[in-house]
Amino acid sequence: MVNDMNEQAIGDIISSLKLEMQSHADLTNLEDPELQSLVVHALNEKIEIAHERQDEGNTQILGLNFREKKTITTAVFESIRGLGVLGSIITDPDVTEIMINGHKDIFVEKAGKLYKKDIQFESRRELEIIITKFVSRAGRAVNESQPIVDFRLEDGSRVNVVMQPIALNGPIVTMRRFPKEAMTVEKLISYGSITEEVAETLKLLVTSKCNIFVSGGTGSGKTTFLNALSNFIPRDERVITIEDSAELQIKNIDNLVRLETRNAGADGKGEISIKDLIKSALRMRPERIVVGEVRGAEALDMLQAMNTGHDGSLSTGHANGTKDMLSRLETMVLQGAAGLPLEAIRQQIASSVDIIIHLSRLRDKSRKTMEIVEVLGYDTNTGQIKLNSLYEFKESPKSTKRKVYGELSRTQNSMQNTYKLRIAGIDRII
Repeated sequence: MVNDMNEQAIGDIISSLKLEMQSHADLTNLEDPELQSLVVHALNEKIEIAHERQDEGNTQILGLNFREKKTITTAVFESIRGLGVLGSIITDPDVTEIMINGHKDIFVEKAGKLYKKDIQFESRRELEIIITKFVSRAGRAVNESQPIVDFRLEDGSRVNVVMQPIALNGPIVTMRRFPKEAMTVEKLISYGSITEEVAETLKLLVTSKCNIFVSGGTGSGKTTFLNALSNFIPRDERVITIEDSAELQIKNIDNLVRLETRNAGADGKGEISIKDLIKSALRMRPERIVVGEVRGAEALDMLQAMNTGHDGSLSTGHANGTKDMLSRLETMVLQGAAGLPLEAIRQQIASSVDIIIHLSRLRDKSRKTMEIVEVLGYDTNTGQIKLNSLYEFKESPKSTKRKVYGELSRTQNSMQNTYKLRIAGIDRII
């Protein structure tokens, strides 16, 4: 990884080398290995010349280490054959999110913190060409008539592109990358997101086929947490995953079916939504359905699936808290069934969802599990869904503005709806 202190200097070397390479008229006829060798040779020549002219101040290129040389040659090769500056950023394994706001402003996320890169694309046109190339590799197209496109890369990274005339400050690219190794409960414990006691409780809830919703804001780690929970699903069960962009990395299930939505084509036809996939999944004899994220009218189908013999289903949703997740579910159900009475919707939610786990990204950018709540049922007297908090995050007095200390602690409330635990042969009190 290039030291941030050297980024500007290395950017200057890359620009200089790119200009030099453009003088070769036969670049397009070269095979990739030949082009790579040519770029390496050109860089070595520049280093030799710099050594000869040290007295003239050309020392910027001297002292490059192996990684920096690799970064430079990769960036130049990508600018000719690949993705330019974007290609060089993608090669950094520590980058978890990339945000390009026009050709001059590039931000990356590393270890939960955002940094602005000193490098930039040479022009808006260069960025547009690279985006077109990038999108076409995924078998998609982006243009003025279709300026917004979402797609997934082979490594599972999720990409959103917005072009003119929608994007006013230039082409916008947002890419979320996922670790090659799936998240495990052990890792969540090591990161301090949950405790060993909580992990054991979650194992009991998943194996006893409780229907679980994971709620949280953007970037709070909902999909990551869902991945960890999936490790508790018994290996011999038939599981169907449904996602907008396939992000889940479920490894321990033999009988696994993965489904992904499809956007409409240029003619406006061919769209396959999460709602369509849920309906199709119900005909596939699933034991559990895992929906990556519920965000619209498909919420009603998901709840009905949970309530009609598909216990143990898991899903996530955007919300600021557990009560807010219930309100969001009500709103989403109304999108698909506008005439449904609110009382009927709340009864459906209360009888379908067993557990809500709320995650949050705190002020120090750490991701924590804030609350685990049991859904008790619908109270006809108040017209509200009753909740029973089992675990709550307690912040420690040691916390500062920059660093949050605390732990997910057990409340005084015991779990009340233990029917599924007893059916699963679990007699432990949660």
